[in-house]
Amino acid sequence: MKEKSFFPSLLTRRDLLLQMGGLGLLGVVEPTKTFSLLVEPKQQAPSQVLATPVGLSPDDDAFLEDLERRNFQYFWDQASPETGLVRDRANVTTKETSVVASIAATGFGLTALCIAQKRQFLAFEDARDRVLATLRFLWKTMPTHRGFFYHFADINTGERVWDSEVSSVDTSILLCGVLTCRRHFQEHSEISFLAYEIFNRVDWSWLSEDTTLLPHGWTPEFGFLPYRWDYYSEMMMIYLLGLGSLPHPLPADAWKAWKRLNFEYDGIGYIGSFAPLFVHQYSQAWFDFRGKRDQYADYFQNSILATDVHRRFCIELGKQFPDYSDDLWGITASDSQKGYVIWGGPPMMGPIDGTVVPSASAGSLPFMPQAVMRVLRNIKDHYSRAWSQYGFINAFNPIKNWYDTDTVGIDVGITMLMAENVRTGFVWNTFMKNQEAMRGMDRAGFKKYQP
Repeated sequence: MKEKSFFPSLLTRRDLLLQMGGLGLLGVVEPTKTFSLLVEPKQQAPSQVLATPVGLSPDDDAFLEDLERRNFQYFWDQASPETGLVRDRANVTTKETSVVASIAATGFGLTALCIAQKRQFLAFEDARDRVLATLRFLWKTMPTHRGFFYHFADINTGERVWDSEVSSVDTSILLCGVLTCRRHFQEHSEISFLAYEIFNRVDWSWLSEDTTLLPHGWTPEFGFLPYRWDYYSEMMMIYLLGLGSLPHPLPADAWKAWKRLNFEYDGIGYIGSFAPLFVHQYSQAWFDFRGKRDQYADYFQNSILATDVHRRFCIELGKQFPDYSDDLWGITASDSQKGYVIWGGPPMMGPIDGTVVPSASAGSLPFMPQAVMRVLRNIKDHYSRAWSQYGFINAFNPIKNWYDTDTVGIDVGITMLMAENVRTGFVWNTFMKNQEAMRGMDRAGFKKYQP
């Protein structure tokens, strides 16, 4: 399937999620395990902080080496050599001809180039040249508004497609990739210069002109979108990058403006959202929250808890959908037999039907390595149609014998980056050398501590 069948009205994951909430599609069927939204904030009790998992085995490392190599192949094959833009999705069974690129997939792709060069999947010169081509195009040619990029663009020209929005979160993912390249190729003056200019062109103060709660985006036809980043989600990177800007910084109180809802499931308390598991993963692909906390939480430990809660939730769903088990779990925004769906939990959201989304568990590799490796190995060993030249397909349903023909760039990206982070911490270590990242976390009030 092509993008238009999955995105008939060009809604983002977040817009679909908000519409589902408005239609009452959240929590339609609830497993028997107890879920509650705590009205009063609740500190995580020491007993709820899971122990740091032991390291990966040599076999695990070899598995992830192969997975990362395949993931990288997506970002090499599905990018334009001239513009560096990366396709939003690709069919794994035929040659992809779509011209729709995603700036978020491009941000993951820039980071993938750094990983590939480090792991010698790619020669230094080839990685450097592709990064240069991408940054030159982003700086000199690709349309922007106040430094922010349009969500979807023509892979060959960079022109806006589908009347898509100037996106705050997708621009942030792109910037994370740009800054990762700046530090990895720090000896190359032009890469450093271009990354510096691309980042500093972004006018965060425009985004927060009349509010500390940032909007999801803007269009030339309608102005700012009505939705705000007002609850804990994947948006932490937006606020931290904006706080880290020197020429156009967000106000310091922006970090305190959004709400952190306290959830409880099966006796485990954590900060969460009425949203799929990816909200606990994306910012942590680049920002290193380990051993740090602000006045509210340790977000790395919080993602461990949220992942474990999701695993338990899926196991409980196994009473309805027998494919779900401790060896096969993971539901997040993905393709389905009927199109693109925002689903997950707890609380249960969307028309869950037994579909498994490999990137849901893979994106939590640093949080629960053994539990996730068990799932990934099971999928590769027992569901061969879910494995492709780019790693895992986007989704599959063993009950219905349905296997997606596509893989989606951002889901390949979160898999590759988190696989590398659990192995070496390379993305964290490289990205966090940027002054913008350090300054953002400092202005947000993060302090080191011993968990």
